[in-house]
Amino acid sequence: MSGRLVGVGVGPGDPELLTVKGLRVLRGADEVFVPVSDTGEVGRAEATVRAYLRKDRVKRLLFALSDDRGARERNWRCAADTVSQALRENRDCAFATIGDPNVYSTFSYLARAVRERLPGATVETVPGITAMQDLASKSGTVLLEGDARLALLPFTAGEEALSEALSSFETVVCYKGGGRLGEVLRTAERAGRLDDAVYGARLGVAGEEVVRAREMVGREGTYLSTVIFGGRKEVG
Repeated sequence: MSGRLVGVGVGPGDPELLTVKGLRVLRGADEVFVPVSDTGEVGRAEATVRAYLRKDRVKRLLFALSDDRGARERNWRCAADTVSQALRENRDCAFATIGDPNVYSTFSYLARAVRERLPGATVETVPGITAMQDLASKSGTVLLEGDARLALLPFTAGEEALSEALSSFETVVCYKGGGRLGEVLRTAERAGRLDDAVYGARLGVAGEEVVRAREMVGREGTYLSTVIFGGRKEVG
């Protein structure tokens, strides 16, 4: 017998966007884990959890953000070892992750590593509100209607992949890796898709920015930036 591991999506940053089910799972877990970068700063997932749970209920797992593949893999192993040990002790574990645990999430890597150590482990997820949903709401953007289609890409997908998506899909969303924002905006400009785009950063936290993407030309985006190309704008 072992405990279960649940990845809980806590939303893009605003603690009020944590779902009722997500909060129930976090409060009921024997162990609550959050990711922390090698800078040691309190991340969005941790800040959201701390809005509801005592600080001493939250345990931090280090995940390196550096380009050093070896360092990243060591962190994965250490995090998986910590969680696996708690599961072996029949303790239910919750891992908080921003957005949704099945969309570009740290949790998927952790779950895979835990399953390697405990093949029979019970792993579940609780969905969370994503950044594109939050940005759509704040910018008055309807993401999809009728037969429209949506493509979701990381900023790092590259010019060819983005150009193809912009020419093929009514709505295109870019996530993560805002340091490549300039390249993404130039590609959108060439495709004639820049004027209908909206940019969002620090959604739900201090310094939130929601602007027309064209206003970001010449500026650098944050890592957790989001851009929506297309989508119908609501009036009023």
